[in-house]
Amino acid sequence: MDPVIIVGAGPVGLALALALARQEVPSVVLDEGPGKDELRLARTVVLREDTVALVERLTGLPLDDAGFRWAGWRSIRRRQVMREITFGGEASRSAEGPGDGEEFSAPLHIAQHALTGALREAIIHERLVKVAVHNRLDSVEQDASGVTAHTRGPDGTWWRGSYLVGCDGPRSTVRKLQDIRFPGRTAVERHAVAALRTELPWPGEALLHRMTPWRTSAPSTGEVSARPLAEDVWRLDWLLPPGKDLVTPDLLVARIRETLGGWSGGATPAYELLDTGVHTVHHRLARRWRAGRVFLAGDAAHLLGALGTQGLDEGLRDADNLAWKLALGWHHGPHPALLDSYQEERRAVVAARLRAADQALPLLRSGGGLRSYVPGSARGHDALLTDGHLGRGPLGAPGAYTGSPLMPPPAESRALVDTEPGAPVADVRVTAEDGSFVPLRERLGRGVLLVVLIAPGTGVWARKHWVTAGIMPRLAAAVTALPHPAELLVAESYSGAAAHTVLLVRPDGHLVAAFGGVRPADLYEAAEAALGGPANADAESATEATTAVRS
Repeated sequence: MDPVIIVGAGPVGLALALALARQEVPSVVLDEGPGKDELRLARTVVLREDTVALVERLTGLPLDDAGFRWAGWRSIRRRQVMREITFGGEASRSAEGPGDGEEFSAPLHIAQHALTGALREAIIHERLVKVAVHNRLDSVEQDASGVTAHTRGPDGTWWRGSYLVGCDGPRSTVRKLQDIRFPGRTAVERHAVAALRTELPWPGEALLHRMTPWRTSAPSTGEVSARPLAEDVWRLDWLLPPGKDLVTPDLLVARIRETLGGWSGGATPAYELLDTGVHTVHHRLARRWRAGRVFLAGDAAHLLGALGTQGLDEGLRDADNLAWKLALGWHHGPHPALLDSYQEERRAVVAARLRAADQALPLLRSGGGLRSYVPGSARGHDALLTDGHLGRGPLGAPGAYTGSPLMPPPAESRALVDTEPGAPVADVRVTAEDGSFVPLRERLGRGVLLVVLIAPGTGVWARKHWVTAGIMPRLAAAVTALPHPAELLVAESYSGAAAHTVLLVRPDGHLVAAFGGVRPADLYEAAEAALGGPANADAESATEATTAVRS
C-alpha cells in the first residue's frame, strides 16, 4: 500500500510521521525548505506533561536535556505578588496562603528549533519515513484508492499516497487546494519578544507581571511575562496595545532596560540580547479537518495562543489522535466512522479552547477587567491567566472527547473513576506483560488498546505469582478475544477506582470506559465502539463475533 503523504516538516508533521512509523505505516514528508531550522531563541514553546511524554516516546530522547523545567511560577499585579507556585518534581503545590495546596505539573519550556531538531534526529534513523526537501506542493488529486500530489522545486515530482495530511502551517496550501474556509480573528494579540541572557531575582521561575508600576516606554500595556530557559537565558514578552505601531530596536531596548531595572529595584543589570521578534496571535478554526483522504492538522487546522494557550501543544495532540486512526485504516482498510472521528473529536476540543479564550479576553483586557463585573476579582483574573500558562482549566488543560462518536453505549457494569470517559488517563505505574514496571504513558502510541486491571498488592509480587490467579485468566481470555490487538496491564491503584476495576484505554491514552470487574461482553462492545463500530457493514458477522464472546 502507498505511504501517507505529510505536507510540512514542522514539529507536527515530523511527529505524525514518527507516530505512524511506530505503527508500521510508511510516510513521505514533503518539506519545501532545505531540511534545516533557523536557530531562534525568541521562538519557544511550552509543552504540557502529556505532550512531553508523546515526543519522548517518538524520539527516544529526554526532552529535559534540550529544554528547561520551570522551578516555579509567580504572578504580580503592580507591586503585589498575587500567586506563587513552587514545582517539585512532577507535581507541585501552590501557596496563596497557609494550607492551600493544588497540584500542578511543571511545564517544559523549549526552543522550537531544539524540539524540531530532536524529531529530525529520530527520523534519520527511521526506515519508514522519507523526508523530501525542496518540494513545495502545488496540486492534490484524490481517487477511490489514494491521493496523488505534485510538487515543484529542484526535486519536484509526482507523489502517490494512501492519505495526505496538511501540516503546512497557517497559510496551508493543502487547506486552500481543498477549498476549506478558515474563519476567525486576525491579530487578537501582539507581543514584542526578546531572548536575553541575564540574572533575574527569581532564578528558574516563570513570571507574569501585570500593571507594571514603571509603564513609561511606548508601546506598552503594562503586562510582561518572563520564561526561563537553560543557561540563564530568558524569553520576555511584552503585550502590545491594539494597532500596528512599529516596534523599533530603540523602543525594544528601552523596554528591556526599563523592565530589568524595575525588577531589580534600580539600575539595569547586565544582559546579553540574543534574539528579538514580534509575535502575533490569531484565532482561527478550519471549517473541515477532513476532505476524503485529505486531513488537516496543527496550524493548518487551527490558530490559538492568547492568554498563554499553546497552539503547538494542540497540534501534537492532533498528530497523536490521527496517527492510530490512519494506521488502522492503512493496515485493515478504510473505516470512515473512525476517520471521521478525528475531526469530530479534535475540532470540538480546539473550538472549546477558542471559545473560552474569546470569552475571557474582553474581561481581562478591558480597562476595568473583571473588577467591572465581580468586585474583588483580581485573583480570579490572575487565575484565568495562570490556567492558560500552566495548562489547567478550560484555557489550558488537555481536552476530553466527551461527545465523541467513539464512546460506547451505557452499560450496567460501568464504574466511576476520577477520569471521565474521553479524558486522558493518569500516568500511573503499571506492570507490563513482560513483568516490568513502567509508566502507563510508555505503553501508548503503538496502535493497540490497553486494558488496565486495578489490583492492589500486585506491585509487591512478581507477575508470575499472580498472572494465573483470581480473575486474571478470565480477563486475559477476554482481552485476547477483543476485535483489535490489546495489551493487558495491571496497576496497584488508580484515582477513584475500586479493586478489580478494569479500564479500557485507547492507543492515544484517552479513557474509553471503566468497568466494575471482568465483563467480557461489555468490554468487547466498548472496544468495538472505540474503533468506530464494526470494521465492515456486515451486521451478521458483527453479531456472530459478539455472540462468540458472550458465550
